[in-house]
Amino acid sequence: MIPLEDTYIENRILVQPSNTNNHEIAHGGNVVKWMDEVGAMSAMRFAGRTCVTAHMESVDFHEPIPRGNAALIEAYAYEAGSTSVNIHLRVFSEDPLSGECKLTTESHFVYVAIDEDGDPVPVPDLEIATDRAETLKAVALGEESPQPVEEQWSD
Repeated sequence: MIPLEDTYIENRILVQPSNTNNHEIAHGGNVVKWMDEVGAMSAMRFAGRTCVTAHMESVDFHEPIPRGNAALIEAYAYEAGSTSVNIHLRVFSEDPLSGECKLTTESHFVYVAIDEDGDPVPVPDLEIATDRAETLKAVALGEESPQPVEEQWSD
């Protein structure tokens, strides 16, 4: 069994002019690309194998990310099937000077573990055995906190 907490990955990308549209906000396609990359890393950490994107639920854009802010992407597994893993993804606009974060984008992606021939292979079970894991799963299911998960554990 793989503990849910072990699948948690976050990354920050400074939104540069080349990442923006005509309104000087992060282009939605770039945001989805960043989500997919971080989500795949979380899925591979869980599965211990190469994982490919199989499905994306609706990607909800709540707020823009202005040029000069960081896109804080967080991803972690919250459910697993026999060969697939569901990854919860959220993106925050983070002011690099103040650290203030605002939820901008969220979705759930499904990744499938594959072997060298590209065929699906089994994944381990996901363990949800701690308070932190319970909180992460609750966030993934929409039952908790709009703030970045790591802020809840920074004390």
